[in-house]
Amino acid sequence: MFEKKIKELEEVVNKLESGEASLSESLELFEKGIHLAKECNKMLDEAEKKVSVLIGGEKKDFDEE
Repeated sequence: MFEKKIKELEEVVNKLESGEASLSESLELFEKGIHLAKECNKMLDEAEKKVSVLIGGEKKDFDEE
């Protein structure tokens, strides 16, 4: 899921950087890119929280020994 969204975001960026899109298309692409970036960022934040919980759990387990 994350990889798919990143690939889609890269495609949007490439289209914007090419300069071939009209102003209207560029605005739509920019809006789509912002939405995708926010979704990816949210997914990364959730993954980071899971890792922190796992690391915290491991530290807690080690402290008890």
